[in-house]
Amino acid sequence: MNDPYFQELFADRIGGVNYGKSNEIYKFEKIKRAKRLALSEHPDRMILDFGIGENDSMADETVRNRMKVEVDCPENRGYADNGIPEFKNAASRFMKEQFQVDIDSDNELNHAIGSKPALAMIPACFINPGDITLMTTPGYPVAGTHTRYFGGSVHQLQLRADNGFLPDLKSIPDEICKRAKLLVLNYPNSPTGAIASHEFFADAVEFALQNNIVIVHDAAHILLTYNHPSLSFLAIPGAKEVGIEIHSLSKGFNMIGWRIGWVCGNARIVQAFSDVKDNSDSGQFIAVQKSAIAALERPQIFEDTRNKYQRRLTKLISVLNSVGFDVQMPGGTYFLYTPIPRGTSDGLQFDSAEIAAEHLITQQSIVTVPWDDAGPYLRFSVTYEADTPAEEDALMEETKTRLLNAKLTF
Repeated sequence: MNDPYFQELFADRIGGVNYGKSNEIYKFEKIKRAKRLALSEHPDRMILDFGIGENDSMADETVRNRMKVEVDCPENRGYADNGIPEFKNAASRFMKEQFQVDIDSDNELNHAIGSKPALAMIPACFINPGDITLMTTPGYPVAGTHTRYFGGSVHQLQLRADNGFLPDLKSIPDEICKRAKLLVLNYPNSPTGAIASHEFFADAVEFALQNNIVIVHDAAHILLTYNHPSLSFLAIPGAKEVGIEIHSLSKGFNMIGWRIGWVCGNARIVQAFSDVKDNSDSGQFIAVQKSAIAALERPQIFEDTRNKYQRRLTKLISVLNSVGFDVQMPGGTYFLYTPIPRGTSDGLQFDSAEIAAEHLITQQSIVTVPWDDAGPYLRFSVTYEADTPAEEDALMEETKTRLLNAKLTF
């Protein structure tokens, strides 16, 4: 079959003339295919899905009820453009109440249709051909993808256990620093679960000032922090001089799919984001923004969410450690990030996380997410579906049985 005439018209940023011809399979598509295969080969064996990376609960009833009212209000029917003042004010109050950060809602904050679009738009504000974005790996790739779209490149900073899964900023070569414009951070970190200290953020601010670099802090999991107060990057002296922070209601408030969050921090950078956003979308539906206000005014929602995932993490840690893993409670997120088993007692060897994950799903119908970016690790998520603590316990018992049956070696 001949290529269509427009095959030669695809932009280089998505593959150019070879777009659509690659045989490479995206990691999460591989997981989906392996799940389908496991279901077809073992239809009576329940999938134990620890690979899901999104909340398993609906938004709080108060939020849903507010949406039911607001969706019928004629004043909410129009374009929201760069957001309504009521949402900006609520987000500003939340920053003060939860993180002791003062934000001018008129100049230092704007809403976003979730954190993903915000991370996609920020490179448009700064990146020219030849510029560099500093990104941590493993990590969320969106800002790096869009950096490449604009002709820039990405310098990866590996997150390793011996450095607390924090990037080693001192290891970045001078020639990279000279070309770098953005440093993207994410704490609590997905997928490692690490948290950043006040000292690390202070060092990052100093690094940015010395090298004329803008810091973008993705704080999507900030409300899921365990045994430590949640720390905003913007609480660090000087942080507003060098960067912004991106917040989301998805993780802490169970508002996955509602697509609402905000960008706050340096007023000039927020304005640049707003200008790009104004040419990218027409704002989130006003009824969604008003429902989000109802969420922000009820901290009990994220406290309950945090407590649930902390309970689930504690249970899963106990199970994993009982079969040979060496896992501790993460600083935050709903993920456990752990080195892979060496293999199995009957002679199999796992040379990568991808091989280990494939073995678990095909042989035991246990779904995990493999990461080989900075050593071979598996990511377990506790966002599985279970309506009660008793159902969680039953799922944990089944998980332990199957992991023992897998005869893993460490």
